[in-house]
Amino acid sequence: MLSMLLILLEAAGIAKLGAGIGAGLAAVGAGLGIGLIGGNFMDAIARQPEAVGDLRSNMIIAAALVEGVAFFALIVCVLILFL
Repeated sequence: MLSMLLILLEAAGIAKLGAGIGAGLAAVGAGLGIGLIGGNFMDAIARQPEAVGDLRSNMIIAAALVEGVAFFALIVCVLILFL
């Protein structure tokens, strides 16, 4: 009985570790993704300054999608942590 309880407590600790690692990876991935979007946006503006309006709207949409995926990943990690 005691060994079963210890196994469950160890599994809970591993789940919390996994949730923390997952949240960190989600944040790093979102930061890298938005950094790449911004860098490529600046390159595109340097090549075609007249297309700033279209490029800006596409960049905002892409950054919002990256942030949405990162937010979803963080919510999943929090759910794993508390459930």
